[in-house]
Amino acid sequence: MDTAFVHEALFYRDADEYRAGTLPFVRAALDAREPVLVAVPGPRIDIIAAALGELAVEVRFLDMTRAGRNPGKIIPWVLHAFVEEHLGTPVRIIGEPIWAGRSVDEYPACVQHEALINVAFAGREASILCPYDAYALPADALADATCTHPVLVDVDIRKSSSTYLDPDEIVAAYNRPLSEPGPDSVTLAFNATTLGTLRRFVAVHAGRTGLSRRRVSDLQLAVNELATNAIVHGGGQGELRMWPTARRYVCEVRDRGRALARLAGRVPPTLDSISGRGLVLVNYVADLVRIHTAPDGTAVRLYLDV
Repeated sequence: MDTAFVHEALFYRDADEYRAGTLPFVRAALDAREPVLVAVPGPRIDIIAAALGELAVEVRFLDMTRAGRNPGKIIPWVLHAFVEEHLGTPVRIIGEPIWAGRSVDEYPACVQHEALINVAFAGREASILCPYDAYALPADALADATCTHPVLVDVDIRKSSSTYLDPDEIVAAYNRPLSEPGPDSVTLAFNATTLGTLRRFVAVHAGRTGLSRRRVSDLQLAVNELATNAIVHGGGQGELRMWPTARRYVCEVRDRGRALARLAGRVPPTLDSISGRGLVLVNYVADLVRIHTAPDGTAVRLYLDV
């Protein structure tokens, strides 16, 4: 187990157990003058901030239901950003990416996120505590937490997880085929010569859904990045499918390549890198990103809330 990086799951059942599990973690950081980030759902922020009183001003708070709406956004744009901001200094983070109400589409990406934290921050001087609501979450979510966190915390007990798995096993287990497109889906094949047509196609169809002009532009940008990746890495061509759901607009890009880089889209590239920004950008603008890769190709599906 990495001695520099600590990744713990905290199981709580009510507000008292939440306070008991999180406050010592935060106060230890403040006592050691370590930067501390609390990224949890809004009502949980209120619990911690109220208990800290005047000390709350020394903590950075983020509502995870907004900052981490897309699980693929959490590592690059929440956790990594905070660690890099305080490079060379040990940091402490409370991050709660899985809460009651996460959809069946979101959950696989959440579990993969929790597993990949162990890869993205290996060797870094950081401690990340992930609270899990043992009262409201289903049993399989609690079981998965024991597989993605090397250390488990429950009230006064702290122990190594006997069921912790290699992150690659978790990522593979949740590399699940995506559902079929909706009945109103539209399809466009593309290659390097038709990217302009692709962008116009996205604008026309997404513009009819109720998305704002800015969000349509975001979608064009994200689809263009995925299409470019498909052309460069997926055989020079691909297929775009788009359709509305009750609450979201969905776009999917398929190609013949294999998505094997486990941290693709999860860690921002260095400033001198000439590649690696596409999927990071897609994770930034989307409300959810799901990826399924198989021997015959890869599908990247992004969702925008309407």
